[in-house]
Amino acid sequence: MRSPRYLAWLAAGAAVAAAIALSGVPAGAVAATPTPSPRPSAAPSPSAEPGAPTTPSNVQLCPPPVPTGTTQGYVGLCWSASTDDVGVTGYEVYRLTADGFVKAASTTSTLTVLSGLVYGKVYTFYIVAKDADGHTSPPTALINTRAVSGMVVSPSPIPGDSTPPSKPTGLRDNCVADFPGTAFCWTASTDDVGVTGYAIYRLTSTGWLLVGTRTSPYFMEGNLTTYARYTYIVVARDAAGNVSVPSDPITTTALPGFPTPSPSVSPTPTPKSTPTPNCKVAYTQSTWWTGFSASVSITNTGSTPISGWTLRFAFPSAGERITQGWSADWNQGPDNTVTASNMAWNANIAPGASVSIGFNASHTGVSDAPSTFSLNGAPCAMA
Repeated sequence: MRSPRYLAWLAAGAAVAAAIALSGVPAGAVAATPTPSPRPSAAPSPSAEPGAPTTPSNVQLCPPPVPTGTTQGYVGLCWSASTDDVGVTGYEVYRLTADGFVKAASTTSTLTVLSGLVYGKVYTFYIVAKDADGHTSPPTALINTRAVSGMVVSPSPIPGDSTPPSKPTGLRDNCVADFPGTAFCWTASTDDVGVTGYAIYRLTSTGWLLVGTRTSPYFMEGNLTTYARYTYIVVARDAAGNVSVPSDPITTTALPGFPTPSPSVSPTPTPKSTPTPNCKVAYTQSTWWTGFSASVSITNTGSTPISGWTLRFAFPSAGERITQGWSADWNQGPDNTVTASNMAWNANIAPGASVSIGFNASHTGVSDAPSTFSLNGAPCAMA
């Protein structure tokens, strides 16, 4: 006689096989249960939305019993149901891509099969629950796992580079001085072709929010609640659009920065004239259908050397996003503000001398040039 546990396993396998059929995966499943990458320990989460469902728990890989072969890669996930005061109406599964976390599936059950994936490639997911009032639960911990296939594996070759960068490691705070907000650094990732940048995500009450991109291994975010704690992950990207497994989370405190001394009060203050800019910026841009390339020349028009510099400007359009930069450390926040800081070899600009930097960017139909620039907080003249 079959044991109740064996019969329950068969029923679970049949349910997942039915989900595969509904999702468009051909009759086929997994030759062996994949070995998932180690999961990062859960980080402190922001407060959940009032009335939100509980976080889905006990997330695990749920492949069905082994059938005949298939060549399509897929991932099967299942979890324990959330609870809610008005009733859970469904679940959403999010997958990490080169464009951020995107919704990969919606389901009313506690299992899903994600098909159309590349066999053997590592993917990252999280799950949230939804209720009848539109509330969203806090996300589950991130799940890293390989897409699997059936007994006969013969996937089509992937054109070009398909190797992702290594996972960013060594996240640590207190490595950027005097910044009002959060700041942290990490050990640079490696890649067979070359890492082009990093995407930084902040944990919210309903998921992971993209808050910035970097070309160097450190990040700063301002306009936060002073002394509140925030949790981040870092994802590396290469020129082919491959993304790494996310870093382990780091939780850090938003600091106020060093106070600015107040000026002494003078009984008869002398009005000060606006200082003459000691910098001049020449900005040229070449635009195509979906992107543009820009060259920026910074000239020291003052009488003293500039030792260390940060150039700031803002794009006029929300759709303009830097994808790659050179000769500076480029950083773009979610509000379209861009900073470019010197490299070690071009930190000093002698009087009358110039440095040239540049970047490539994407746009969504509008690629207007910035109208104002500042260097180390002071406005620059336009060439």
